[in-house]
Amino acid sequence: MTTGGAGELWPGAGPSNAIAGSSSSGGVSALRYRQRLSPGLDDVALGSKRGSVASIASPAAPSPPPHGLPVDDAEGHFIVRPGDSVTARYKILSQLGQGTFGKVVECYDRSERRRVAIKVIRAIQKYRDASQIEIRVLRTLRQNDPNNENQCIHLLSTFSYRNHVCIVSELLGKSVFDFLKENEFHPFPSTHIWSFAKQLLKSVAFLHSLNLVHTDLKPENILLVDSDYVSKPYSSRYPNSKKWRILKNTEIRLIDFGSATFDNEYHSAVVSTRHYRAPEIILGMGWSFPCDVWSIGCILVEFHTGDALFQTHDNLEHLAMMEAVLGMMPDDFRRKAETYKADLFKDGHLDYPNAKTSKTSKKYVRGMRKLSDTISYSSAYNKHNTRFLHLLRRLLEFDPDKRITVEEALSHPYFSLHANDFPA
Repeated sequence: MTTGGAGELWPGAGPSNAIAGSSSSGGVSALRYRQRLSPGLDDVALGSKRGSVASIASPAAPSPPPHGLPVDDAEGHFIVRPGDSVTARYKILSQLGQGTFGKVVECYDRSERRRVAIKVIRAIQKYRDASQIEIRVLRTLRQNDPNNENQCIHLLSTFSYRNHVCIVSELLGKSVFDFLKENEFHPFPSTHIWSFAKQLLKSVAFLHSLNLVHTDLKPENILLVDSDYVSKPYSSRYPNSKKWRILKNTEIRLIDFGSATFDNEYHSAVVSTRHYRAPEIILGMGWSFPCDVWSIGCILVEFHTGDALFQTHDNLEHLAMMEAVLGMMPDDFRRKAETYKADLFKDGHLDYPNAKTSKTSKKYVRGMRKLSDTISYSSAYNKHNTRFLHLLRRLLEFDPDKRITVEEALSHPYFSLHANDFPA
């Protein structure tokens, strides 16, 4: 679940490993070359979706730690001390991240003799209640995909420890975003984007088949199974030049189901992290499965360029950027949108720029590249670029009713490309 401002429910990993359900921590996000806004779901979710922790197994708590030190800090966060135990089963190895809702800890499972990730929720009732949303979804995923063929994060167990809800899952590599960041935002190779796209669409198709909308798809919520890489010089003509990283393995897992929503249940008005938010959400028109499709389109462009497609914090500017990249909104969609957000339109068009628009904003929007220019920038048009561009256009349709579905996207000709169709 994405949280407002202070960090993510699944915080980011340390220098070598991320975890099940990991995304960039608040501290890391604040240092990014582009600022990301979380959807502000803390109050929305907690105010509208309450759960009970009664269903969580509560193994007998061990005696107090022998060192006699407190278990929690003043804010209800579990204090991580390597070498201590979380019940008799799990030995604490390290803290991997921290967010508003709690901490993620790398532990050694003495029973299964393997390392796992444990999300330890803050010992405050509203966070315990909120954790039930994600647990319910994770259990649904496990029940419908016990062998994890659809590559969503796999729940191992849940329990309560000293008033903390604990969610145990597999330990994975770092997030795709963290890999991008550590690679100085160098774009992924075209073959890797193809692989990521196919896996991500498959995972989201599985969610949609269960009537679930993820609502917070972004590179931070896509984890690598293995973060190992090889280094390659920027130029083959200069082998001693600066190097960039190429993954050895592109297998991924989709994580962070804290804001996933069953389509027939309550929908918060605002969902998705800003850069990946669909136009229908911005315009207050309601949302469903197509909002995930839009997010996937934004993610794939980011993999291609290394840079987030829509970097903004303002609704009107965001929509203006969309038009700069994708062309004008279709008239029928615009007319419908005007009935929801009339203040954003004037004389049958988006009211941008207007008297309140800053010079900086106008300059930034004017500098946005058309999608066709972005995809063809690195090489001349070829079969790959033509099909990739067409897929992106279908994923990024303004009108959610006309946007391609994930199942349709999986059958797109882009996924019929052969190895020699990809740019070098």
